Amino acid sequence: MAQTPCVKGLVTSKNSPVENINVKILGLRSSTKSISNGTFQLNGVPKGEYEIIFSGIGYKSERIKILIKSDTTIVNVDILSLAEDLSDVVITGVNRATQLRKSPVPIAVLSKKAMDQNVNTNLIEAIVKGVPGVTAVTTGPNVSKPFIRGLGYNRVLTLYDGLRQEGQQWGDEHGIEVDEYGIARAEVVKGPASLTYGSDALAGVINMIPYNPNFEKGTMKGDFTTNYQSNNGMIGSSLGFAYVKNNWKYIIRATGKAAHNYYNKIDGLVYGTAFKEYNLSASARVDKDWGFSKTAITYYDNMMEIPDGSRDSLTRQFTKQILDGGDDIKNRPIASRNDLNGYAINPLHQHIQHYRFYNTSQFKFGASDLNILLGGQQSVRREYNHPTFPNQAGLYVVLNTFNYDIKYNLPDFSGVESTIGVNGMYQGNRSKAATDFPIPDYDLFDIGAFYFAKKTLGKIDVSGGVRMDRRNINWDNFFVGTNANTGFGEKVEANNSTGNLQFPSFNKNYYGFSGSLGLTYNISDKLLIKANIARGYRAPNITEIGSNGLDPGAHIVYLGNRTFKPEFNLQEDIGIIAYLKDADISLELFNNNIQNYIYQSRLSDANGNPVVIVPGNLTYQYQQSKARLYGAEFTINLHPSSAKWLSFNNSLAYVVGLNQNKELLSNHPKTAKYLPFIPPLQIRSELKATAKKPIGFLEKPYIKVDVAVFADQDKFYALDDTETFTKGYTLVNAGVGSSIKSKLGKTVMDLFIQVDNIFNIAHQSNLNRLKYFEYYQSSPNGRSGIYNMGRNMSFKIIVPF
Repeated sequence: MAQTPCVKGLVTSKNSPVENINVKILGLRSSTKSISNGTFQLNGVPKGEYEIIFSGIGYKSERIKILIKSDTTIVNVDILSLAEDLSDVVITGVNRATQLRKSPVPIAVLSKKAMDQNVNTNLIEAIVKGVPGVTAVTTGPNVSKPFIRGLGYNRVLTLYDGLRQEGQQWGDEHGIEVDEYGIARAEVVKGPASLTYGSDALAGVINMIPYNPNFEKGTMKGDFTTNYQSNNGMIGSSLGFAYVKNNWKYIIRATGKAAHNYYNKIDGLVYGTAFKEYNLSASARVDKDWGFSKTAITYYDNMMEIPDGSRDSLTRQFTKQILDGGDDIKNRPIASRNDLNGYAINPLHQHIQHYRFYNTSQFKFGASDLNILLGGQQSVRREYNHPTFPNQAGLYVVLNTFNYDIKYNLPDFSGVESTIGVNGMYQGNRSKAATDFPIPDYDLFDIGAFYFAKKTLGKIDVSGGVRMDRRNINWDNFFVGTNANTGFGEKVEANNSTGNLQFPSFNKNYYGFSGSLGLTYNISDKLLIKANIARGYRAPNITEIGSNGLDPGAHIVYLGNRTFKPEFNLQEDIGIIAYLKDADISLELFNNNIQNYIYQSRLSDANGNPVVIVPGNLTYQYQQSKARLYGAEFTINLHPSSAKWLSFNNSLAYVVGLNQNKELLSNHPKTAKYLPFIPPLQIRSELKATAKKPIGFLEKPYIKVDVAVFADQDKFYALDDTETFTKGYTLVNAGVGSSIKSKLGKTVMDLFIQVDNIFNIAHQSNLNRLKYFEYYQSSPNGRSGIYNMGRNMSFKIIVPF
């Protein structure tokens, strides 16, 4: 029988096998992809002369002419690797999937592999380690709110699979309600993204993208993940399944985490920092010729203790509140050993539940497509702060949100890719059976429309667009009275004569005009320059305009201002990126001018004494003024070609925030010069060795050492002691990890071991809100407030099946 000729060979890059490279013979329908060991094979190729093309994301295409004479023709090729980061395809803030190198807006991508190697208590902390310019305000180990280039709270828009995250995210102690084990990728936009998302993206966007199965049809795969942390005894486990059949993809995941109080050598075990967290998620996606449709549901449940920092004045041991009326903070009992190292949640805690249901679909129409995202969310937050009535919530709010996002990608016209869209949300917040009411019941309706376009002109990629927004916030008169049986506050009807009007009715529209224009100049495949100018918009949030009461979880009385105007900013970015033979280098500079910047300031009386409205709690009033932030991020990653197993990654991030309130500066030129909560200069360096070949049953094992240097923060908002000086510190961390293979080459597990703060350095981050949890003017050990976590060893195992 005649033999059918075939073409086979090996695809490498720098002599290492490369998978998923497209192999196609021009003039024939024959095509395939290289597999995990880099090999490929094309059968049924007639004898003759052909041209074969090798192409793949992140690699320069190669064309080779071949002559097929015999039954088997061997073609080996070594293709050139382009800068991997620049060739990465992103979807956040660009409307259409596009290569990172074509976006003038600074965007960083963090892979699941990088997040796994940065073993942390929560996802935001992993992103902070991996992306220069991103920091986080923390309130204990399970609450981290992202800041981008010195701006945070709801100036940073967090997305889950493209759906904006809506909880009560205006508070310090309100974290991100996302299951970290289900996230496969994070994309970070650094800079105004109001053009695409409207209000609340003034500083940038963090999009947490869940896993999308991409394997053979008729197959089920899954993983079991477990990790343990020594410092707070955190135990986490997650079980996930993915099934592909015909054109359908199904995913389900369940997760649980629990931790006792964390430890540092100054405070010991920090009372009130234990937590328990549970997550469930499921999704189904169908892909057809007309497009795709994905429906997903998630559930997040977190019980987290509320720290208050009360202590015995002499021993500095933590004490616990056991009374409501008659509570004397100086005579509280000392927290027992069981209180400190047990996993049971104490009566003073938060209980947060978040439900999410959404559908995202794409409909293709030849050269155009329509993308629709519809989602509903419910956030339920209870904060229990009454020890003598442990089942009585101090704060109990339910926030319902309906999100909509409709985008139409128009057919290309003269090389212009353009998108029109409309998005927004309807939101309603209601207080339930509570005793404290920091914000009123309100309704919010948000709508915005935009136009975005991009075009390639030779080596230059240009993109930009414009947007208009309208947001309405309104509420009715809100009365608060006193419960005769308990003595606590309660919501009363408007016609009840015993109630006090805590929140007079309010109805206001906020309008915003935003846009951006930027370009990328591709000097070569390895060198490019980016420049962008963008105008962002943010309407004041509910706590900034409407708050008038105690937030039990923060131990702060917030006072808002109903006259606030929307924030607008104008930010200029310029970046230079070079991917050389032995190094990757990037420099990003930014300048950000903000109109009507809103910030917190501790309230004092005419004599300079702190105003106390609720005993044992601080009082903050929101202010508004002009502001300016400027800074830079610089990275240099060394990967010598003569030692491919070695990498030395370094980054520097620096930002200065200036308060430009002329009246305030004239009276307080030194203490009011800077903005609050600006991170100090940060330098991170990581030396990593990764084996390029298996070592026994270890597949590409790695070992790394990294150093994080935080400078003194002496540029802070010192007026009325809103902030204080923060001493710098240096943390040394180390990690090892590897995939473990069976004799048949199958992955048995992925193992990650990480030690953070190896030398157990006592430190306080300037963005750690626990730093200010202090009841005494002085202490026997000269230390004030609560310190960050001490040495922590983490073990993480992922078992695929």
